[in-house]
Amino acid sequence: MKKSLTLLFMLIITAALLVACGPKREETTPTSTNEKETETEAESTEEPAKPEKLVVWEDTDKSIALEPAIASFEKEYGIKVEFKELGMADKMRDQLRLDGPSGTGADVVTLPHDQIGQVVTEGLLQEIEVSDEVLSTFSESAVTAQKYNGKLYGLPKATETPVFIYNKALMPDAPETMDEVYTFANDFTDGKKFGFLAKWDDFYFAHGVIAGMGGYVFQENDGALDRDDIGLNNEGAIAGAEYIQKWYAEGLFPKGIIGDSGGSAKDGLFNEGKVASVMDGPWAFQGMKDAGIDIGVAAMPTLPNGEHMKTFMGVKGWHVSAFTEHKYWSTKLVEWLTNEENAKIRFELTQEIPPVTSLIEDPIIADNEGAKAVALQSQYAVPMPNIPEMAEVWGPAASALQTLATGKAEPKAAMDDALKTIQTNIETNHPN
Repeated sequence: MKKSLTLLFMLIITAALLVACGPKREETTPTSTNEKETETEAESTEEPAKPEKLVVWEDTDKSIALEPAIASFEKEYGIKVEFKELGMADKMRDQLRLDGPSGTGADVVTLPHDQIGQVVTEGLLQEIEVSDEVLSTFSESAVTAQKYNGKLYGLPKATETPVFIYNKALMPDAPETMDEVYTFANDFTDGKKFGFLAKWDDFYFAHGVIAGMGGYVFQENDGALDRDDIGLNNEGAIAGAEYIQKWYAEGLFPKGIIGDSGGSAKDGLFNEGKVASVMDGPWAFQGMKDAGIDIGVAAMPTLPNGEHMKTFMGVKGWHVSAFTEHKYWSTKLVEWLTNEENAKIRFELTQEIPPVTSLIEDPIIADNEGAKAVALQSQYAVPMPNIPEMAEVWGPAASALQTLATGKAEPKAAMDDALKTIQTNIETNHPN
């Protein structure tokens, strides 16, 4: 009896040891069919089956650059690609909302980067995964512009940012510093002609000064923008506001360039040969040339603190629709459309400047004064924040800048008021 009990006891201990030493199994929760498919696709080393076709939505009047890229993609992969032109800034997003859920939308779309946060929040785009080798093709800031909350939602195809444009008949060479520009403007400006003009009552342009002096819109933490950390009334931002106000207070900017019609007034004065230099974007080049102005273009001169202007940068990108059934091949197409060869072709045909680092020294960019200036300034530029809360910044910031321009408020008070309004609007319109 004693032997039987001893044997039984030993068997129990052995069984317990086997269980303890066996493989551990983590608790799992059921996954949806889509999640399982995504996991399978990610783990598989084989390419998924090719679709018969992919559909791309391109920006209006830009398909001339898309067609050769499509032709080479079709030849390489044997997948037919159809395209349709839509207004990128307005129509594209609205159409995706309608056609995406019904299954009649595009696989790949193009959008300005500052819309990414909103369309991702609405569930219209999906995260993509590409290799580090692919990402290294582009400037770091251009890649950052394609991210939302630290996740990648596209690859950049073109970039734009304000630069320094000058009339060579009035200013033979571009100054290197804003101190030089200020000295020139003081000597040149007489109320009928002006040494330098900028729409600094518009936050898009004023940001270059404010951020260059140390201000910021939303602080970046761990790859995501923090809507609760706004630096528009810190010491640097106030210094930037003071610098902006100085140009208006001393009469170096005419009163007519304040407000909604200010841009047209500025353009008119420059195209009439009454302005030696301006801060403007590449979209202005052709109009100036058509007016008969021999323009020179350079990166923005450095600020009095020795720092570069941190101009806002806009980045157009290619994105994969959340509704496509062909994520793998849609991502392949996005990579193809943005590679060095196709980026170069796009520039040749549309003059859209690619954020492809290898092309900065390519003669096609290096020998083009305007393109080179934009490429150089883009190295110091900051992507416009792409989170939905940015919509609450533009109005209050512009109001503050206009009170500075008209002398109705002091810089600190104006920036403090702007911050309070922005914070209130965010809390009201974007509850956590």
